[in-house]
Amino acid sequence: AYERTCRYLARKSDSVVVSVGYRLAPKHPFPAQFQDCLAATTHFLRNAQDHGVDPSRVTICGDSSGGTLTAAVAQALGNRRDLPKLRAQILIYPFLQAVDFNLPSYQQNEGVPVLLKERTLIMGLKYINKDWSFIPELFKGRHVSEDLRVKYQNWVSPDYIPQEFKTRGYKPSQTHPPSEELHEYYKPLFDPVFSPLLAEDSVIAQLPETFILTCEFDVLRDDGLLYKKRLEDHGIKVTWCHLQEGFHGTV
Repeated sequence: AYERTCRYLARKSDSVVVSVGYRLAPKHPFPAQFQDCLAATTHFLRNAQDHGVDPSRVTICGDSSGGTLTAAVAQALGNRRDLPKLRAQILIYPFLQAVDFNLPSYQQNEGVPVLLKERTLIMGLKYINKDWSFIPELFKGRHVSEDLRVKYQNWVSPDYIPQEFKTRGYKPSQTHPPSEELHEYYKPLFDPVFSPLLAEDSVIAQLPETFILTCEFDVLRDDGLLYKKRLEDHGIKVTWCHLQEGFHGTV
C-alpha cells in the first residue's frame, strides 16, 4: 500500500528507502509487528554499507500505528552498543498511549473521520487480541491502577497540553475508581511497545533527534504533543510540524 509513497520519497530525497512488510494482526498477534520492524532495522543498520548507505545517517519513519512501531523500535535501539546509532526518527500522527482517552484532542475529534475515538480503541484491542466489550470502562480510565495513575500523571495529563489546543472545547473528565480485573486483563496496553509514551525516563533520554507531525482534527494530536514535551524535557531535539487544517491520514 505504501510502495508508491516510498518510491516518491526515494526519488525526491535521493535516498535509499526500505519499507518493512511486517506481519499483520490478528493472524499474527502482538508484538509480532514490532519484532519484524526491529529485526528489519537491525539488519539494515548492520548491512547499510552494502546498499550504499552511511550507517550513521539512517532515519526511521512511520505514520499512525507505523509511528507507534517507529517510536518503539527507536526506544529498543537506544541503548544498543553493537549497532550504529539512529540518526533520527520521524513520527507522523502516531498513537503513543492507552492511558487517557479523554485528552482534549479525543474530546474535540471524537467523531472526526477517519479515525473516530471508538475506532481507535477497537483497532488497538484487535491488535493485542483483547475483548472490546469493556470499551466504555476503558474510556473512563478504569483499567489504570491507582499506582500507575500516580506514575503516569507526570507524562500523560491534559495539564501538559498548551491552552491554545483547548479552545475548541475541553471538559476535565470525571475520575472513576480503578478496576483490578480490568487492569490485569488489559495489561498489554501499558507495554511501551504498545504505548511508547509510557517508556521509562532512562529509555527516553537515549532517543535520537525527532520529527513529530500532528494534525488539529485528529484524536491522536495530543499523544504527539505529550511525546514532544517528554523528549524536550530530556534534551532531545524535536522538530514539530502541526497541520492546523489537517486530519488523521492527511499524509
